[in-house]
Amino acid sequence: MSAIVYFAVGVALWPALEYGLHSGLGHHYLRNRTAFSREHLRHHAETHYFAPAWKKVVAAIPVFAFLLGLFTLLAGVRNAAALTAGFALMYLTYEVIHRRAHTRGPTGPYSRWVRRNHFSHHFQNPRRNHGVTTPFFDYLCGTHVAPGRIAVPERYAMDWLCDPATGKVWPHLAGDYTIEPAQNPDSRA
Repeated sequence: MSAIVYFAVGVALWPALEYGLHSGLGHHYLRNRTAFSREHLRHHAETHYFAPAWKKVVAAIPVFAFLLGLFTLLAGVRNAAALTAGFALMYLTYEVIHRRAHTRGPTGPYSRWVRRNHFSHHFQNPRRNHGVTTPFFDYLCGTHVAPGRIAVPERYAMDWLCDPATGKVWPHLAGDYTIEPAQNPDSRA
């Protein structure tokens, strides 16, 4: 196989790891037991929070080194480098897509899907819709759910979601989202 094919294999490997890390370390098996899961839980609690870039680089280096080492043994240095480069490109793509979902409004069908799928995960059911870049493994593992209209708690509302003058969801997004008002402790019976 050529280096281009190995690069494509690296690209194709990303969604499996994305799903496995998010579902397994972030929500199921090692919840709150690893640095990754603690950062992930903080992101859920503070949706505007993202782990610093240096932490992501430190976490990514051993994964990239493992892939490079394993595939060097199996396919040679050139092909292993191509596979690792494809994987690293998808990791970087994921990071950009995820951050943009939180910081910028949708610009087309895919970006609309990303936001609806991801915010359904954040605000409706954190045990569903773990794939950020693709729903493939959610379908495969039975964790996909079609988002309805997503109720975003007022304190977590993304800056792009609401008109700052009124605090209401922009009309072009109102079919997809609502704002859940903060509970007033004085109004409880």
